[in-house]
Amino acid sequence: MTPKSICCRETVYKAMTQIPSRFKVGPIRKYRRLVGAALSTIALALLSLSSSCSNSADKSVQASGPGITVGVTKVIKKSLGRDITVSSELVPFQEIDVYAKEAGYVKKLLVDYGTHVKAGQVMAVLEIPELEAQLQQDQAEIKNATNQVTRAQHELARYQAQYKALHLQYTRLSGVFQSQPGIVAQQEVDDAQGKDVAASSQVDAGQAALDAAQSQLAVAKAKLAHDQTLFDYSKITAPFSGVVTQRYANLGTLVQSGTNSSTQALPIVKLSQDDLFRLVIPVPESYVQFIRVGDPVDVRVPSLSRTFPGKIARFSVDVQQATRTMHTEVDVRNHDHVLVPGLYAEADVVLEHKQDVPTIPLQALNHEGDKTTVFVVNSNNEVEDRPVKLGIQTANDAEVVAGLHEGEMVVISDRAGLRPNEKVVPQVIQTMQYHESNEP
Repeated sequence: MTPKSICCRETVYKAMTQIPSRFKVGPIRKYRRLVGAALSTIALALLSLSSSCSNSADKSVQASGPGITVGVTKVIKKSLGRDITVSSELVPFQEIDVYAKEAGYVKKLLVDYGTHVKAGQVMAVLEIPELEAQLQQDQAEIKNATNQVTRAQHELARYQAQYKALHLQYTRLSGVFQSQPGIVAQQEVDDAQGKDVAASSQVDAGQAALDAAQSQLAVAKAKLAHDQTLFDYSKITAPFSGVVTQRYANLGTLVQSGTNSSTQALPIVKLSQDDLFRLVIPVPESYVQFIRVGDPVDVRVPSLSRTFPGKIARFSVDVQQATRTMHTEVDVRNHDHVLVPGLYAEADVVLEHKQDVPTIPLQALNHEGDKTTVFVVNSNNEVEDRPVKLGIQTANDAEVVAGLHEGEMVVISDRAGLRPNEKVVPQVIQTMQYHESNEP
């Protein structure tokens, strides 16, 4: 009897002895119903015995061959990167409540919810009767001061004309007195000199009066400019371009001055900048070292099924003790105005990125304490236990900084039974890929 036939008989015997108990015990009627099923099971077992025994014989022959088959993959160059995904809400780059500078009644309200405005555009007009009356008074004071200046100018011109005549008379008498003594009396010369000095003093007084009048005119004009500036605040304008997201006042509403701390001032509208948003993200402490101003960020908005380009614009340069995170802001342009405040968004922040670096799958690594090694199949199909130095690590791959070269084969199958210098048969297989979630 051949070994193969012995093997088959032993297998048949085991199959028959292992028939479920429901086929061997129980009432006779149940036994008769199940005889057919039992015979079918035995027939199927007999059909598979020959192939099973043949496969066992083939395996025994293979075991005595040159070596065991191991799954390997080659060291290849590719780009690796690490990133994190942080969720937050989009907020306008600027958002303010617009208050009135002066108290007054809402005379015109030119905006409403959702109104888009440009910088400097009038949104509301207030009625302020007190300032209107003050402006009229200021204009009257300016007119009066202007008349005073004109009068002073005329007085000064008259004084200057008198001084000119008297000074000429004195100059002539003094010249004759000195050139022809005895023709003109000394008293006449002295009288002419006194009149000349008095006329000069009047000119100085007239000049001073003109300066005072001009100063009063300047004060009146400054007061008018001040009151006019306050009256201009009756026109509420947009400090920047944006959209009105809230309206707090209606026509005829009495609004208080926003600078008056003694009363609870009510804003007129809320204005939000809509062409630029900021996404405030808390970056975990372990990733702070990788954050740099200007780095690109992909901002995904699930509710819109769109991704917008952004960039890191600023960060706080400190880690909050309560959360161990750093305040970081990403600027997102909203050119087509589809983003609105409060939308939930996810920011993909790139931490590290390298191109064309030698990489191997993580499943090829052996970790023993602080030492990391891989099993390498050399040109002689022998196993080498080689230490390696790693760089960037992702969910699937690791950068090899030292220890391996491009094209070398590393073992990624079960390595428990492998020993250094052991002969193996390498077989290239596909590695499993995992998706990495970086939600902090």
